[in-house]
Amino acid sequence: MKLFRNRLFDNLIKLLTVLTLLALAFVILFIVRDALPVFDEVTLGDFLFKTRWMPIDFGNGTAFGIGNFILGTVFVSFVAMLIALFISIGAALFLSCAVGERARRLIYPVIDLLAGIPSVVYGFIGLSVLVKLFIKAGVHTGSCVLAAGILLAVMLLPYLVSSCSETMLKLNERYMGAAEAMGVDRWYAAATIILPAAWKNILLSMILAIGRAMGETMAVMMVMGNANLTPTLLGKGETIAALIALEMGTAVSGSTHYHALYAAGLVLMILLFAITVSINLIRRRLLSRGEVL
Repeated sequence: MKLFRNRLFDNLIKLLTVLTLLALAFVILFIVRDALPVFDEVTLGDFLFKTRWMPIDFGNGTAFGIGNFILGTVFVSFVAMLIALFISIGAALFLSCAVGERARRLIYPVIDLLAGIPSVVYGFIGLSVLVKLFIKAGVHTGSCVLAAGILLAVMLLPYLVSSCSETMLKLNERYMGAAEAMGVDRWYAAATIILPAAWKNILLSMILAIGRAMGETMAVMMVMGNANLTPTLLGKGETIAALIALEMGTAVSGSTHYHALYAAGLVLMILLFAITVSINLIRRRLLSRGEVL
């Protein structure tokens, strides 16, 4: 009976894995099918590198260039990553090196709670707080890439803090006792032993968080300004995800506009896949060196 249950469970896991792969393949095929027709009218170079987006002909012709949207997606993601990285490393060091197990049990659920807040709530807070602060600081409309980056950084913190603190906690248990026995100060040991030993795992966490940031839609859309402009830190911009969310409802099915939005989604998916491949390559290289915990 036990052998039968093990085989049943094994076959169930295999079935679920196959279904997952089939679902992914279906999504890819569906997006590619609806994205490719746009390139009958727009060249790949113009689509990726031109910056004029005009789906409706007002006398000057239509244009479908997503260059600014690609830049906006990458720019706001890396701004958010830089902000979240410093905060999360500090928080992870504090949780792993300065507090006890009881305090960690109280703090971890509070941090994890940030991941459960809906994106639209983050966006509402951004409009109510961040945008008003930027208006008071002299930014004309308050909506800008930096505001979106700060908001997105808060959304990334649970992922970064959890993964970084887990790595640092293992390193703390491995090395801190020996360091204290040799008379090394706790924070000196954290800076010279824990952080250097953890940076490769932190890098993997960063790449995962960037993938999460690039796919965020609602919160970023509400505070970034949604303007087809070359993104600057205190200027407006728009991401690919925001473009699709704003215009898919008004695009006529089968039109060039409709297929261009699917093509933009395909570009975003390729960017995310590239990040995933990078994660796997880095992890494989670290595993071959025996440097991943």
